[in-house]
Amino acid sequence: MTHHHTKSITKDGQLLIKKMEADQVESVWDRHQAQQPQCGFCELGLSCRICVMGPCRVDPFGEGPQQGVCGADGDIIVARNLCRMIAAGAASHSDHGRDLVEVLESAAENKAPGYEIKDGEKLHKVASEYGISTEGRKPAEIAADLAGAMKEDFGSGKKEIALAARAPQKRQELWRRLNIMPRGIDRETSEAMHRTHMGVDNDWQSLLLHGLRNALSDGWGGSMIATDVSDILFGTPMPAPTKVNAGVLKDDQVNVVVHGHNPVVSEMVLAACQDPEIIKLAESRGAKGINLCGVCCTGNELLMRHGIPMAGNHLMTELIIATGAVEMMIVDYQCIMPSLGKVASCYHTKMISTSDKARFPGMEHMEFHPDNAREKAYEVVKNAVENFGNRGEVYIPVEPMDAVGGFSVEAVLGALGGTPDPLLDAIKAGKIRGAAGIVGCNNPKIKHDYGHVTLTKRLIENDILVVDTGCAAVANAKAGFKISDSISYAGPGLKEVCGSLGIPPVLHFGSCVDNVRILVLASALANALGTDISDLPLAGAAPEWYSEKAVAIGAYTVASGIYTVLGPMPPVAGSMNVVELLTKGLNDVVGAAFSVEPDPENAAVLIRKHIENQRRGLGLDAADL
Repeated sequence: MTHHHTKSITKDGQLLIKKMEADQVESVWDRHQAQQPQCGFCELGLSCRICVMGPCRVDPFGEGPQQGVCGADGDIIVARNLCRMIAAGAASHSDHGRDLVEVLESAAENKAPGYEIKDGEKLHKVASEYGISTEGRKPAEIAADLAGAMKEDFGSGKKEIALAARAPQKRQELWRRLNIMPRGIDRETSEAMHRTHMGVDNDWQSLLLHGLRNALSDGWGGSMIATDVSDILFGTPMPAPTKVNAGVLKDDQVNVVVHGHNPVVSEMVLAACQDPEIIKLAESRGAKGINLCGVCCTGNELLMRHGIPMAGNHLMTELIIATGAVEMMIVDYQCIMPSLGKVASCYHTKMISTSDKARFPGMEHMEFHPDNAREKAYEVVKNAVENFGNRGEVYIPVEPMDAVGGFSVEAVLGALGGTPDPLLDAIKAGKIRGAAGIVGCNNPKIKHDYGHVTLTKRLIENDILVVDTGCAAVANAKAGFKISDSISYAGPGLKEVCGSLGIPPVLHFGSCVDNVRILVLASALANALGTDISDLPLAGAAPEWYSEKAVAIGAYTVASGIYTVLGPMPPVAGSMNVVELLTKGLNDVVGAAFSVEPDPENAAVLIRKHIENQRRGLGLDAADL
């Protein structure tokens, strides 16, 4: 008999896992179990299939081969593999940014029906950072120039990408001195692939330094562009109430779920779901309305801007379909398991893929482009309505949890009176010891949501403010950390500050690309103190990460000067030299490093100790741990 509580800490997760088993439908946990034991060489990073003289492996016990066919040793193989993970992750988030720039360009040319400039103030602000004149000009003209300038950041014609100028001056000077200042978003990814080709860069240290540059091209380039352009097109998030968990599905309404990462599709789907004619059509089919929900980061984008409810995070995506309540799941790209089409075929759910770069088995493909997205959205939502009558048994096992989302940097600074000074005053006074960004995925190797929720609880009860994004943000919302009553979980100092500001102790900062909001806020704090990010009482954590994007995120966070604790071990343990550099040596290079700690209770202690050390370094009073 399966112990469902060993797979997820959430009630909806446990009950829906049990239902999938009863329905005899395979889940991600079943497939993970079928893979055991997983390859030890791959886990250590000591397998290489970059060229066809291989595949090769290095024996970690020193008894078998110590070099690949080409002569690459364990250090080289591990470093190459890690760099390629960073390159893939940076390419994913940055390509997301490019897609949004193309929508901005099309909207400026009036070739994208339904899309418009929603935040003119942010358009002006970002345009000025790119040196684009705004005085007396129409938004469309500014947007066209901005799209063109942002496209230049993707190329190789510049010495530095534009938005790296947002980093504190000391941090910029450090990047230039180390020769890791990103020059072009695509350039750094392309160079990473070149360097890791057989016979190119075979110095494990220089490989890893370029990995940091590649990651920075994402954090201060592609992802930052993605977030800024989303704000310009769809509005900069402001706090708003919402609901989370599988209970947001409605048994008497047409349920449409969006999944993926790109708000270009979901914003048009939202418009279609709110159209009076389509709602009338739903009512004519016996439904009481249309209920739009999200999973993963596409859902986070809608939650941040519109308060649209979130049904779940990464490991909930199959389970949400298993409720039997979902008429349609519309996907774009990233973190979408190819199993979903097969799972949906066991229920009545229609699966629609929408991106020209992402197709999936068992899904109907209907491509969305800027010129047809509104039209396609109306078409697919009508199809979802028509599917309502095909429902079988519906099982929605829980009531939804209330939450608040929408904490952009602009919203946070607005709540503080337009300046970070009140937050700094609370930190100086010791009411807030510091802040931690908890980000990243779910991973079936770790009990679903346990890492996120446990770490968050331990930090806020010790007066550490938490900001979160992605799947971590959904986990913490489901745990009840994002309602007014949640200040009861906080330590006395944090409780006082949050109570006076009317905010929860855990701030929902958005989707995975929105990790850059944390960088921007960290820069604002550093600039206000006249110091560097690496001097601040800050930390990052990814307790349940799985994806290559998370590797790039972790790398740009550390390269920006923020100590970061990972839950699962990256595939680097086959090289003690690489491990030593990542966990210690980088402190002397970029002023921050990684730790790996799968137990969130221990991870919380590591972060608390780091934050207290940082406070001492700034001359602030520090409590002994």
